[in-house]
Amino acid sequence: MNLEVDLPAVLTDTLTDTLADQAVALEAAASPQRIALRGDLLDFTSKPEWGVVESPAVRFREDHWLLIEGGRIVGAQPGDQAPDSSWVRRDHRGQLVMPGFIDTHVHSPQLDVIASHGSELLDWLNTYTFPAERRYGDLVEAEAGAARFLDALLCHGTTSAVVFPTVHKVSADSLFAAAHERGMRLITGKVLMDRHAPEGLRDEAPDFGAKDCVDLIDRWHGVDRLAYAVTVRFAPTSTPSQLAMAGQLCTAYSAAYMQTHLAENRAEVKWVHELFPEARSYLDVYERAGLLNARGVFAHGIWLDEADRASLRDNCAQISHSPSSNLFLGSGLFNWRAAEDAGVAVSVSTDVGGGTSLSMQRTLLDAYKVQALQGERLTAWRALHGATLGAAAALGLGDEIGSLSTGCTADVCVWDWALGPVAQRRHELAQALHERVFAWLTLSDDRNLVTVYVKGAVRYERA
Repeated sequence: MNLEVDLPAVLTDTLTDTLADQAVALEAAASPQRIALRGDLLDFTSKPEWGVVESPAVRFREDHWLLIEGGRIVGAQPGDQAPDSSWVRRDHRGQLVMPGFIDTHVHSPQLDVIASHGSELLDWLNTYTFPAERRYGDLVEAEAGAARFLDALLCHGTTSAVVFPTVHKVSADSLFAAAHERGMRLITGKVLMDRHAPEGLRDEAPDFGAKDCVDLIDRWHGVDRLAYAVTVRFAPTSTPSQLAMAGQLCTAYSAAYMQTHLAENRAEVKWVHELFPEARSYLDVYERAGLLNARGVFAHGIWLDEADRASLRDNCAQISHSPSSNLFLGSGLFNWRAAEDAGVAVSVSTDVGGGTSLSMQRTLLDAYKVQALQGERLTAWRALHGATLGAAAALGLGDEIGSLSTGCTADVCVWDWALGPVAQRRHELAQALHERVFAWLTLSDDRNLVTVYVKGAVRYERA
């Protein structure tokens, strides 16, 4: 029996209208105009001093209401001053309320290769990363991968990110579309590679991928909360001609970002020196091509000298520190203190799949270990600032994200302070605020996440 019949046009229209009405109603329910969240509010008003646990930069408002209207934060008030009935009140007393995390360097297709065994950086790319990325030239795979990746970010408490997709235009296009659907602040762009990469992952001359970049910029840059990043994989996979083209894009589209990798691994640094013998350093390769600017996000930056740090500082570029990845791949120990002492902005990233989790808490715990191995003690304040307000400021977005200040977009996460007997006992015994927060940072992960709001809309809720 053939069950494929054509519905009458009027019935089709009615069904379409009904589904549309239901979608609007669900969106309205998820994102009421006026929301009041009650909990322990934690964020920052400035950069905490290095090593200081009693910092005036920390803003902790225990048992307060956070007021959200029209997707933005409009104020806060003590818990015993309940807002009136025009507000949808959600009681999270005894839970931690923070800005959503900002991941400044993460590879969306590399969820496919996370937790792969036994390689350093260059072997890792050829053995795991490049084969996985080749799949994202397919529209269905690209769309499914983008949705999976962004939902994974949200269920780890990350609401904004700077993302590497793949060399395929459809990969970046799908990522932009999925982020737009979720209302997320996302910075991304098609990866540029035209050499030292497998077939199917290389841009071709004569335009070296320029047309795809321009098409994506015209379509997505500045739309809602989306921004384009000229995305050079790393110097070895781009010819001088492609690097020059990327620099020209940065000049032509000065509001766009630029993201790439820098001095992650000693073998990589040696390879760059062999490929670009005229350059003073790895960073100098990018500077000569016009890629070193205030919108630049340079991932890793482990093997730098004082002149490199001075150039980063003078050009107002940032280093995105990926501690879990650096440990897992054996790349080296990033000196956070030295970078910031030189005036370089430092943010934090998961990297993935070189990193081992999208959890920012686990990543920051690894950052603590990396600094401890160098005789430094990273405070919870400096760590969390690097994944919230510090990252936002480095991206020029400090008035929008990374904070619970009035006027900011309501990207907000609610967390349990402690889960399980070990964490609960530690929380009970903790005295000062830094002790409580450092214990939370050390012992929590995505299982502690209760609810995620993006622009005031619920985008994740623990079952």
